[in-house]
Amino acid sequence: MACTSELRGVQRNLASLEAAGVRAVAISADTNDESRELCRKANFTFPLLSDRKAEVIRSYDLLVPHGGEDNRDISGIAEFLLDSSGTVRWRHFGETKAERFVDQAKKL
Repeated sequence: MACTSELRGVQRNLASLEAAGVRAVAISADTNDESRELCRKANFTFPLLSDRKAEVIRSYDLLVPHGGEDNRDISGIAEFLLDSSGTVRWRHFGETKAERFVDQAKKL
């Protein structure tokens, strides 16, 4: 499963992120059903996309082979701010606080 503590931080700071021009989207190697269930249970109102084949995860070089439940591939934790053209303007590998997203977005 995606890092739920970090996702909860995004949800808590969603209004500030949106005010800074950030559209929050999370991507996980979980199945659609697992992602949907996590969103339901945690009351997430931003998209949590499933990348079960890890295509996007691989493109950002975040794959952790066999790191998840049942020895399945998962994504490493990372955050990115992309502009409207899809260009990465900021990135952080590892966990960070959602407030840091807001600060970085304001600098863009």
